[in-house]
Amino acid sequence: MTGMDEADNRSDDALARLLAIVARLRGEDGCPWDRKQTPATLKKYLLEETAELAEAIDSGDPDHIREEIGDCFFILAMLTTMFREQGLFAATDALEDIIAKMIRRHPHVFADQTAGSEQELRRQWEEIKAGEKRPPSS
Repeated sequence: MTGMDEADNRSDDALARLLAIVARLRGEDGCPWDRKQTPATLKKYLLEETAELAEAIDSGDPDHIREEIGDCFFILAMLTTMFREQGLFAATDALEDIIAKMIRRHPHVFADQTAGSEQELRRQWEEIKAGEKRPPSS
């Protein structure tokens, strides 16, 4: 097992543990504050935490950046748990969607296309993105 494989396994385990913690916080014997939150009430915290992450990035302090990324992960875990509770989707669904999107939008990396200039890559990205927004043809 390579160092990257070990890091991937630790990430998978850490994400599963975070989701389990959020489920417990929102569970019957969980935290009253966490249980009463909704996507609408968390929106404020999502905006605050992303602003704090942006400030941390500006500071260049890796420890501060890491802390703020963790805070963002927590808010995202709360949101995905809420939607799972409603039977709408789970965190895995959101992750699978972004994986598919990034693979689709990077054919020069994941398919047999070659990378052009940065300008050509931007045009390709926008074309792929626009194609995703079009309704399927009948």
